[in-house]
Amino acid sequence: MPLEEIYLELGNQILSMELTIDTSSDIAGIVLSHRGGILASLTWRTAHNHTVELLPNLICLLQQARVELDSVEAIIVAKGPGSFNGLRVGLSTAKGLASALNIPLAGIRTLEAEAFPFAFTGLPLRPVQKAGRDEIATALYQQKNDEWQCLEAENLTTVRTLSRRIKQRALFCGDIPSNILDELRQTVGRRAIIAQYNSQSRASCMAILGWRKLDQGEHDDPATLQPSYLRAPHITKPRARRPPDATLSEATEPRNGNSQTGR
Repeated sequence: MPLEEIYLELGNQILSMELTIDTSSDIAGIVLSHRGGILASLTWRTAHNHTVELLPNLICLLQQARVELDSVEAIIVAKGPGSFNGLRVGLSTAKGLASALNIPLAGIRTLEAEAFPFAFTGLPLRPVQKAGRDEIATALYQQKNDEWQCLEAENLTTVRTLSRRIKQRALFCGDIPSNILDELRQTVGRRAIIAQYNSQSRASCMAILGWRKLDQGEHDDPATLQPSYLRAPHITKPRARRPPDATLSEATEPRNGNSQTGR
């Protein structure tokens, strides 16, 4: 793993905590927190290997923190948008743990967690995520009068289309690729304030946002919580399979015996 960062600050043993799982991109993170306060965290860069890396890293963090899984009283998980495989792995793991431990589950939007570290600025916050096909995923958040608000729900657009909607200075944040950053600077100009990306902050912010949600009595049903992809994943339709004992000519012959085409 090229990137692996462990942060640990437990002090006295805490018997109850929340576990946060973020596998929405190639920088994954898991966090142990107590009422939203970060106790221990692990972030690592993964090359689409969430399936084989998540559980071993979770076990590693629990061992480093010297806590048992039954100390976890709530699960918080990234629900996207983001990597199709990453979200599938993270959500299935979180839902399985929540069901097995019979504890609450809270799904948090990835773009909201990207914006939250900059709430203190009071500026309109525009998290941006690469979405493929020359598109980006974005949303709009702002802290107004000590109230955290979503002003625009997550959506797919292009940088050029987005630039026409930006009427005032906004802070752009998230793991934004350099080519998209260049295009933002060219099209949005001085209205764009570009924040420095911190790979550790997203999962930690999910832990804080997740605790806020849980503390307000809100949680998600493991049976119905679904990832937010914004675009349906591309899945190739499998080829029709011929019966195992059929010859090639039998498998390709029309079932009604009519060999003409166009009907």
